[in-house]
This record gives sequence, C-alpha cells and structure tokens, in this order.
Amino acid sequence: MTTMTIARTAHATRLGNLTIEASAFGLTRVAFTADPTAPTTDLGFGRAHAFEAGRQIDEYLAGARRNFTVPIDWSRMSAFDAIVLQTLSTATGYGETISYGEIAQHMGRPSSDARKVGGALARNRVLIIVPCHRVVAADGALTGYAGGLSVKRALLDLESPELRLAL
Repeated sequence: MTTMTIARTAHATRLGNLTIEASAFGLTRVAFTADPTAPTTDLGFGRAHAFEAGRQIDEYLAGARRNFTVPIDWSRMSAFDAIVLQTLSTATGYGETISYGEIAQHMGRPSSDARKVGGALARNRVLIIVPCHRVVAADGALTGYAGGLSVKRALLDLESPELRLAL
C-alpha cells in the first residue's frame, strides 16, 4: 500500500477561511473552515498545487479569473462522484446555472437521477474550483451549499451581477 503526501494550507478570503489540500497530482480538498489557523504543511509535491489554488481563488474573487487551471486529483472520490463533478465543470460556464436533473441528462441519465447527482455534489471536496455553487433546483431556487447559502449567493452574484437569485 502506497501512502501519498498531502500538502495543506489555510487560506483567508473575503467569503471565509478555506482549507486547501493537494497531492502531487492535484487538489484533493478546498473547504470552508471556521478555523483561520488550520495547520499548514509544506511537505510533498502537492504544495505547489495548494498555493496555486489559493492564488487562483483570489483572482476569481477579485473578478480577474473566470476559469481554474489548477489540476484536481480525482482519485480520492468514487467514479460516479468524479463523473458528476467533471460533468458539472464542463456543462456550466462562468455566470451560468444548471439544475441537478440537467446534470443527470448531460451524463446520459434520466433527470429522475437528480437526487443521485445531488448526493455526489454534496460530497464535492473541491468547492469553488468545481462550481457546485452554480447548481440550483429545477425551479431556479437556491439549494444547499457546504459554505452556506449566503456564500453560494455571493459566488453567483460575483459571476452574474445582473442575475440576483432569491434565497
């Protein structure tokens, strides 16, 4: 059994504190945290990915970036979850929203698989970079987000200031 070194850094943003983790292959986690002093490790090849993710997130929040180029290590999630997250990433662009059922349809599955898609999105370990904040209910309503609905709304407003979705 091979162990993989994970680099970790704490990253403060205007929307809250993030923990960013990466392996040598790419990001493994971007998550909101209440602890601004989360332990930082600079070990392994993943540190460049972790720090690059922080830089790109800062650019995105400043309105200077629309796409992320830092690689993601998909090996730490199930195949289904990885497909859902990859589909979301390719099916929606900056300033767009999509429903759970529409993601299922993009995957070649029936829209009735919306709950399965929602479960995979709830397990998204790479927030912001994999834009699950762009997923809304079939009626356009905002639904859950690991960073909270106020953060989801702020991210959607950042991407599309003319579209103000109600909470």
